[in-house]
Amino acid sequence: MPKTALSQSVIKTLRCPDGKRKIEYCDTQFPGFLMELRATNPHVGTLYLRYKNERGKTQYAKLGTTAELTIPQGRKKAKQLKARIMLGEDPRAETKKRKATPEFARFVEERYLPYVKVRKRSWETDVSFLKNYLLPVFGDSPLDHITRRQVVTFHQALREKGLAPSSCDRQLMLLSYIFNLAIQWDVAEHNPVKGVKHFNADNKKERYLTQDELNRLLHVLNTDHNRVVCQVILLLLSTGARLGEALKARWHDIDIPARQWRIPAANAKGKKTRLIPLNDVAVKLLDDIWQQCGGHEHLFISQQTGKPLTTITWVWHRLRQQAGLPEFRIHDCRHQYASMLVNSGRTLYEVQKILGHSCPKVTLRYAHLSQKTLQQASNAASTALEQIAFTPVDAP
Repeated sequence: MPKTALSQSVIKTLRCPDGKRKIEYCDTQFPGFLMELRATNPHVGTLYLRYKNERGKTQYAKLGTTAELTIPQGRKKAKQLKARIMLGEDPRAETKKRKATPEFARFVEERYLPYVKVRKRSWETDVSFLKNYLLPVFGDSPLDHITRRQVVTFHQALREKGLAPSSCDRQLMLLSYIFNLAIQWDVAEHNPVKGVKHFNADNKKERYLTQDELNRLLHVLNTDHNRVVCQVILLLLSTGARLGEALKARWHDIDIPARQWRIPAANAKGKKTRLIPLNDVAVKLLDDIWQQCGGHEHLFISQQTGKPLTTITWVWHRLRQQAGLPEFRIHDCRHQYASMLVNSGRTLYEVQKILGHSCPKVTLRYAHLSQKTLQQASNAASTALEQIAFTPVDAP
């Protein structure tokens, strides 16, 4: 390992000896600074800083090639790097850590999806979002190379392509969740989604039916030939249940004498078992369903396959068109049920418990519906006052 005072003029004369694959020339002006010459590229050397890590093991930190740096520049860079090493930094360890950071696609495949498949009920939705939006943009990038600017650009591009604001925001939330797990598992150090503003579009649409619209819908549901799907909708309107809860319902969860429908934790959105009280309409409807297919474990059986019903999308589109309600969504049946409760004088606390809301804030969206009931209560006081104020008083 020859030593010499490295300089621009000296390195032009240095060569890799015949029969050797490479050779190191150590600088006499700054210990640890050296140039490596290889037989395969004799005119360009590679500058290194040789140092010992905290375990006393010799390491090499690459500074650059002589085509990129002059010897004075390389020596200056070596001195700066050695100063940081004296303060505890290990450049080799940092390099290894960067190389060990997986690409976004590999992290998702090897770590994220195996984790959420046993913990997140909607993991299949994540797979769809990843395949269609996130992986095409970030898949090949190491986690530590993804920047906030890239995330902002991605978010804005989704909106420009016509994706709804709420859908754009959902991609951000999924990306942020993935990075938070990576940080938790010491795979990443920061979350590039942090600080990126959402569009925060108000997508809390509630569609309430007028009495005439409700009558039209009920007429279609009571007369259409697809009785199974019609019965699903009727059950949603009479109980406020979610579609998934209805399609997964089993007869052993129905207690007609107690007038209760038990929603198992596995089927409930909040992952907590809850009970739905059954009113007269729901009880009669369940009795009709039992007469038709009581021999099955599930309530709703497909007329085509003879297996439990899993979707009603296309039939529902036809039914609502037939009723003249093309914008009325399946979930609006739940809102309609809540509106009937509130407008009949039931409290928001009762609505919260029946619908299974874990937070009262969610139920507050129906608060404006109680104005009619409050007005009626106010009118009751008015009637009492009128009777007193305008009752003639006999003259003395």
